[in-house]
Amino acid sequence: MRMRRENTKSYEIDMCSGPLFTKLVIFAVPLILSGILQLLFNAADIVVVGRFAGSHSLAAVGSTSSLINLLVNLFIGLSIGANVLVAQYYGGQRMQDLEETVHTAILIAAIGGVALIFAGYFLSDPMLELMGTPEEVLKLATLYMKIYFAGMPATLIYNFGSAILRAVGDTRRPLYFLLTAGIINVVLNLVFVIIFSMGVAGVALATVISQCISAALIVQCLIRSDAPYRLKKSSLRLKKDKVVEIAKIGLPAGLQGAIFSISNVLIQSSVNSFGAIAMAGNTASANIEGFVYTSMNAVYQTCLSFTSQNFGAKNFKRMTRILFYCLGMVIFVGLLMGGGAVILGRQLLGIYSSDPEVIQYGMNRLRIISGPYFLCGIMDTMVGALRGIGYSVIPMFVSLTGACAFRVVWIYTIFAADRTLQTLYLSYPVSWSLTFTAHIICYIIIRRYLAKKRASGGLK
Repeated sequence: MRMRRENTKSYEIDMCSGPLFTKLVIFAVPLILSGILQLLFNAADIVVVGRFAGSHSLAAVGSTSSLINLLVNLFIGLSIGANVLVAQYYGGQRMQDLEETVHTAILIAAIGGVALIFAGYFLSDPMLELMGTPEEVLKLATLYMKIYFAGMPATLIYNFGSAILRAVGDTRRPLYFLLTAGIINVVLNLVFVIIFSMGVAGVALATVISQCISAALIVQCLIRSDAPYRLKKSSLRLKKDKVVEIAKIGLPAGLQGAIFSISNVLIQSSVNSFGAIAMAGNTASANIEGFVYTSMNAVYQTCLSFTSQNFGAKNFKRMTRILFYCLGMVIFVGLLMGGGAVILGRQLLGIYSSDPEVIQYGMNRLRIISGPYFLCGIMDTMVGALRGIGYSVIPMFVSLTGACAFRVVWIYTIFAADRTLQTLYLSYPVSWSLTFTAHIICYIIIRRYLAKKRASGGLK
């Protein structure tokens, strides 16, 4: 029985012509909603274990996030490479290259996901021990990670598939798929944890099932598409030149994310030294901050996709307007949501835990990190503009030096001299300010270089 193809044009956005700001907003809003929904579902995991399984289970789930990011970020970076390539080929109407990139990207996702199952299973216990995870939390955290990583192939396929759809302007269908899978995740959380008393294992299992559902929906969407990026089983193969191009853009992005996670692992290890209650407060606060970050990250992805398509179409003046609009959007979103998180902090933290000490630890972090979070948004948006024009190595080195290396130095110097959580958290806003300033300088230099190259006929 042949599967009916969908008319996909109605979901796409013409990024290369017409009114710009309206299209940026139309593209970004579903991304913001997707990110918020994803975090609401993740928050449901944390709220359920915090309320029904205790502070140790809450700390166990929270203590794994930086380690999970460390192992996963390399492949998430490769999905960024796929997004940029698909957008550039689509904008430049290079449909054969687009088709080959789509099929190569989905295979990379599947292979990477299988590799991560083994990485998560064998590395979770020793790496959590290395992070100084307290004994009362370690066993629960290890169990959570091993189950969670069983769903990695589905997670990566969804991320790569979403990246492909974003590249052509479709941010609505990934939102619908995420909503469906997320509702199932919440229901399963409640069933596994409250009814079957499975604790962190139940939360992890619910996540894996929901990831499989979202992956199945995104694959079905690509198979049924009538567009050039339609997924066909017969065309699934790794094209060497496309693997190289995806890696050229995505590997620096992935390495940046992975090495960033190392600094976050060090910070998490430092937080762990303050005990399980501090860990629980840190977990709840970080989860709230995630809503601010993911909303700003939607603007980064908007800048990345629009810049990539217009670079492929050689619309250089439009690229400048894209950057200015996106910077304005990310500052607005960051100030609105970051400030709101601080003002409503106690009420929001009270959702995660009723323990006054946990809430106080969470407020200490929110005031220092969430308030100036818009600085991180500026930093990431500049990275999106640079990656969109094919420059991924430069922002990687700038970010690793200005943020990651700086935070590591901070931990072993300033924090070592004044071992308080407030001093530890200050490393974030200071590093964001240094890094976004360097990114702006790099972008100006590269755009001037491209302008000279184009004037001399070297940029076709």
